[in-house]
Amino acid sequence: MAENNQGHIPTVIADDVHIVYRVNTGSSGKGSATAALSKIMRRGGDGPGVRRVHAVRGVTFTAYRGEAIGVIGSNGSGKSTLLRAIAGLLPCESGKVYTDGQPSLLGVNAALMNDLTGERNVVLGGLAMGMTRAQIQERYQDIVDFSGINEKGDFISLPMRTYSSGMAARLRFSIAAAKDHDVLMIDEALATGDRKFQVRSEARIRELRKTAGTVFLVSHNNKSIRDTCDRVLWLERGELLMDGPTEEVVSAYEKATS
Repeated sequence: MAENNQGHIPTVIADDVHIVYRVNTGSSGKGSATAALSKIMRRGGDGPGVRRVHAVRGVTFTAYRGEAIGVIGSNGSGKSTLLRAIAGLLPCESGKVYTDGQPSLLGVNAALMNDLTGERNVVLGGLAMGMTRAQIQERYQDIVDFSGINEKGDFISLPMRTYSSGMAARLRFSIAAAKDHDVLMIDEALATGDRKFQVRSEARIRELRKTAGTVFLVSHNNKSIRDTCDRVLWLERGELLMDGPTEEVVSAYEKATS
């Protein structure tokens, strides 16, 4: 395990975590969506037409206050699934996840309401994170300025459906970054936008760490991982292959995938 120098205060403990999806492979027809959902969600409900996908296999690690932890691996390796389990959005098939404080998951596909304006989404996003209306009002302009979406016009007053994917992702990150988090998980958010926004995002992550939180960053951008994280978890096929200092793990990953 990577050496921690932040007081050894654990924020997340994953203890032999297994995550299994159950996917309906039966034929389509009336009511099939409801039937599929019930089969997917029913733990232990294996049977004809249900395929088990063992997405995370026996992952164990401890994260500490003040750490920024990169999560790397090829597509389908279980990175996003693991973050969703830490956030409490997916149940463990076996094993446990323990967290100190409230984990917050920020993903590129995190739901904002497309028919509402950026301004309204800032308010709703802030409320969803537990901020008061006064806190949102106080930080509103900083959120808009940080996102940079108004640099080429008054986009914050337009519906979200008029935004490019990069603009929407920058606004999501800016909303999440306006609050100090116990545990903040970022899924590919830094992969969008120009280098200037990436630099701002990396600087903000460093600030969040100073407020004694823990940051997880899932990314295929090894430069962002190197610039942001001091520790890396490498997952492949749902298994934790390496857990250690950033340069050591990323170099091993690059060598294995080159």
